[in-house]
Amino acid sequence: MQNTSHAVMAQRHEAADSPDDFPTPPWATRALIEQVIGADEVRGLSCLEPACGRGYMARPLAEYFGTVDAADAFHYGHAPVRDFLTYPYEAKSHDWVITNPPFRLAEEFVERALGVARKGVAILARTVFLESVGRYENIFSRCPPSVFAQFSERVPMVKGRVDPKASTATGYAWFVWQLDRDATPRLAWVPPCRRGLEREGDYPSLRL
Repeated sequence: MQNTSHAVMAQRHEAADSPDDFPTPPWATRALIEQVIGADEVRGLSCLEPACGRGYMARPLAEYFGTVDAADAFHYGHAPVRDFLTYPYEAKSHDWVITNPPFRLAEEFVERALGVARKGVAILARTVFLESVGRYENIFSRCPPSVFAQFSERVPMVKGRVDPKASTATGYAWFVWQLDRDATPRLAWVPPCRRGLEREGDYPSLRL
């Protein structure tokens, strides 16, 4: 039987005024902490999730951080409406900024987050975010990520909801900047971990 869940594909194009609402499966956020950063490294710290949508990333972040502030440029009912690129966040106001930004604004989100965070920035983005002369000149040549962590499993993202049965042809990775240490950029892989990191309640109205 054909899978009728339409996951985000590499050729997806969103309108300029689109909220780009493709929620992150919670297990992919837990993978960042468990497999890339380390739970002990963030315990008791503060985190900002500035593109939180319905909270699918903010909630698992709260399992690890001391405090998590969440907001979004659009109203989803989970957090205050604040445009990350224009809201007057104070410099170094949060230990970490972690988010899955709208892809068309990911470069701007990184540049803004590097000023807001004290210890680190992590964004979930398509693997192809590594490409482009503009991103190289504006970000990677001046401030390369400390870790590029490629998912070995696919991370299906579906417009407007999370769906454990969805599939995708798009590769995703965590781009991590650890600002409190001087580190040579490192290539890493997020090992298969979805099965161990999914939790009851991750998918509203569905059971694992």
